[in-house]
Amino acid sequence: MPQNHAPDFRKGYPLQAIVEGTMVAGRVGDEAALLIRRGQDIFAIGAACTHYHASLSDGLLVEDTVRCPMHHACFSLRTGEALYAPALDPLDTWRIEVVSDRAYAREKNVPLSRVNSVSPARASSGPSSVVIIGGGAAALAAADMLRRESYTRPVTLLSADEVAPYDRPNVSKDFLAGTAPEEWMPLRSASYYSDQRIDLQLKQRVTSINTAARVAHLADGRQFAYGALLLATGADPIHLPVPAAPGARIFYLRTLADGRALVAAAASARTALVVGASFIGLEAAASLRARGLNVHVVGLESVPLVRVLGPEVGAFVQKLHESKGVIFHLGQSVTRADAHEAILSDGSILPADIVVMGVGVKPALALAEQAGLSIDRGVITNEFLETSAPGVFAAGDIARWPDPHSGERIRVEHWAVAQRQGQIAARNMLGARERCAIVPFFWSQHYEVAINYVGHAEQWDVAVLDGSLESHDCAISYRRGERTLAVATISRDLQSLRAEHLFEAMK
Repeated sequence: MPQNHAPDFRKGYPLQAIVEGTMVAGRVGDEAALLIRRGQDIFAIGAACTHYHASLSDGLLVEDTVRCPMHHACFSLRTGEALYAPALDPLDTWRIEVVSDRAYAREKNVPLSRVNSVSPARASSGPSSVVIIGGGAAALAAADMLRRESYTRPVTLLSADEVAPYDRPNVSKDFLAGTAPEEWMPLRSASYYSDQRIDLQLKQRVTSINTAARVAHLADGRQFAYGALLLATGADPIHLPVPAAPGARIFYLRTLADGRALVAAAASARTALVVGASFIGLEAAASLRARGLNVHVVGLESVPLVRVLGPEVGAFVQKLHESKGVIFHLGQSVTRADAHEAILSDGSILPADIVVMGVGVKPALALAEQAGLSIDRGVITNEFLETSAPGVFAAGDIARWPDPHSGERIRVEHWAVAQRQGQIAARNMLGARERCAIVPFFWSQHYEVAINYVGHAEQWDVAVLDGSLESHDCAISYRRGERTLAVATISRDLQSLRAEHLFEAMK
């Protein structure tokens, strides 16, 4: 709730004090709000992002939109609509009336039911039905967008998971750390699916797709015909063949069920061994330290995260974890896990009441391969996320699409990218012909330090540091030749947003 001394826009606010390109923080009654001028137009919008409730006053204005500083959600100033993920819900907006030299916030505007990027005629017709295979970020975002675009025909979401779509990044972050209760995890309420007439079917395994007949076959013998299909099967954890004695407790961390099992095991454990110095491994290490466990990290690399962030940033992240009590064993692998200890490749023995495998994931391609789709380290799509089969789209961790920014075909495993691709695929099912020009973005949390990363740099010549890693205030630009491919930031959220906008303009 806003503080009482903040200006109440119901009482009017001087027009000359609303400067183009800035945001005035205040309230409308008891609700925090922002006043924004764009040209001759004045807008009043809710002050907090509908994703994680970050303050939008710290964000970036781009034309008639505002972007969230935390996770780069984007909202329309005119309608409040969440234009792209990770936010799905709109902002409140208020009607503005200008009287003399003051702007007054009046009644709330009625939220729009759709984003209006697809013509009503196309949305009301569209494919005869849509089947979405998957239960993650891309799947829900696609189903949600279909309904926001006023698509009225059947939408079926076939998920192998046992629970409705949830906030997967939090499985290794706040949920595992114990700071996010499970009731925070669902992305939508249980009633949402019935209200939106989305047929969510859990614990359902699709065994095959007949692309000629446009039918998906389930393990229980049922068949689902589709007019358009979205394949969003995500990724599976890489399983290492580590010999384990009876009583060894080995965990993988991908699903909410995995997180629950690890939380339960951590309650009776004193020491955890994390295998893999990747993002998922180090986030798990930080979360388990927050629960008071002693944590060892084993990894083959000489520096954590070196492939993505480079040696300097990787060494900084390692030092940060070590300052919290994490012990690293790099250049090593686990050769055996017993009930309360593990043996490393150099013969050393470490205490390990629980072992967490965090060595990465691989795209879940079995169904796409069975369907005969074009595959090359992912499902090949065109710029509209269409696969080689008519009426079949792909989004999320499995999709490899032509990236207009790098000029290369890429596949990334980022939560926000999966959501935005699901939204694009949904609109294209309805005839929008929207190119996938996403600038990849992800965030990673390590104790009090959040790393934001925009762009895509599989290989780079030099990483240029601006600022100080030790002060937790910096930006790192990853360059190849004269071109900046990606930017990582710490405590520079606005700079991260500006970098994203700059990349968008370079397509």
